[in-house]
Amino acid sequence: MDILHLVDRLEELFNESRSLLWTRKVLVDEERMLDLIDQMRLAIPEEIKKSQQIINQKELVIAKAHEEARRTIDLAKQQGEKLVERDVIVKNAEIMAEEIRQRAREDTKMIKREADAYSIESLEHLEIELAKILVQVRNGISALKSDETPLIHGNDEAIGTIPNPDEEQS
Repeated sequence: MDILHLVDRLEELFNESRSLLWTRKVLVDEERMLDLIDQMRLAIPEEIKKSQQIINQKELVIAKAHEEARRTIDLAKQQGEKLVERDVIVKNAEIMAEEIRQRAREDTKMIKREADAYSIESLEHLEIELAKILVQVRNGISALKSDETPLIHGNDEAIGTIPNPDEEQS
């Protein structure tokens, strides 16, 4: 499940929660909240797996570029060997083979740079999204912690007093 969807569901749970009078605190359905947190824990590794797939794809693109360069070089060598009989043709073939090798090296470098740039962009985007999620989770935890009210031992009712706005506070 998409982590952003889970964050939206957590926010929805918070918005649906009942607020306590004269406070900024809310009562949250504990089971639903813990279920969402568990789902988030499961979803984050999926985002990490996606970034690993991107890295693997980059490596595959680089490997294909190397293979293509090798084939191009082998082809140039084969063509050069066929033309050995004549001096002028041999010189032209050597020049052509070097150009092909150089072009293959440049193509390999370009493909590697593009794959690296794509990987960096994807990982940076993932990092930003994970940072946003972490801030939202921390804010939710902080809000929930600040809303905790002590309980009577063995009793499910919360202890607390609701301040009377007419009474003076010392």
